[in-house]
Amino acid sequence: FTNENVKLFTYNSLRSATSDFHPSNRIGAGGFGVVYRGVLRDGTQVAIKKLSAESKQGSNEFLTEIDMISNIRHTNLVELIGCCEYLENNSLASVLLSSRSKHIALDWPTRAAICLGTTSAVAFLHYEAVLHIVHRDIKASNILLDGNFHPKIGDFRLAKLFPDNVTHISTRVAGTFGYLALEYTLLGQLTKKADVYSFGVLLLEIISGKSSSKAAFGVEFMLLLEWTWKLKEEDRLLDIVDPELSQYPEEEFCDSSRATNRKEFTLLHYAVQGSHLEVIKALLEKGTSG
Repeated sequence: FTNENVKLFTYNSLRSATSDFHPSNRIGAGGFGVVYRGVLRDGTQVAIKKLSAESKQGSNEFLTEIDMISNIRHTNLVELIGCCEYLENNSLASVLLSSRSKHIALDWPTRAAICLGTTSAVAFLHYEAVLHIVHRDIKASNILLDGNFHPKIGDFRLAKLFPDNVTHISTRVAGTFGYLALEYTLLGQLTKKADVYSFGVLLLEIISGKSSSKAAFGVEFMLLLEWTWKLKEEDRLLDIVDPELSQYPEEEFCDSSRATNRKEFTLLHYAVQGSHLEVIKALLEKGTSG
């Protein structure tokens, strides 16, 4: 594998950076293998993704991910330097949705900034990258947070290039339960709106502090989105707001000129700067309008 944008590290240098892949440096795991915290010789903290022999992500898929993310740069996207830069606060899922031992209280300005940064990154992938990209797996565990809680989207193993001259791509359905758009799930027709839908679910998680894929609400054991619709119908929409968010702004939407000018993201981009109720209403109204 050769790519001028990727610095190649020797295996021994990565072993050294992770203290021989010591268990204490293990910060995540999945179908692909294990992610380790490491420190390079120059002091740079990095995250090292080690593909296991039993990995569900094949070597070709792994190389495709490297090739794709090595050619894009954005302040809210994880940078590939040969291995992905280390984000001190792990993932949004770990901080917001995990057990109390890892939980960090996030106020509304911090959560709003995470929403805005994520929106900016997805809009960049969809419209501004040299080759337009649909991520296909926007979710809390793929939103990594640096020391200042600035978000960076990671994990491009499911990403697809999206040419300008097509309306959709027919492909096998891939992604995470709870974040998948219905039309994509049923028809296998991938559009940029699949990422928009996933981001909408992510926004509900950020507002509620609850997981979309794991939590069940009420006697009906509904998913987060279903529960949100039920609360809306009962005129109890603010019940979804995380109890930790006792203080939040009540002002109306801010000037939309600060938002991205892309149609699919304009509403959500500036909605998160308004009150909680306006955010949720905007999200639901966007969902009904398609």
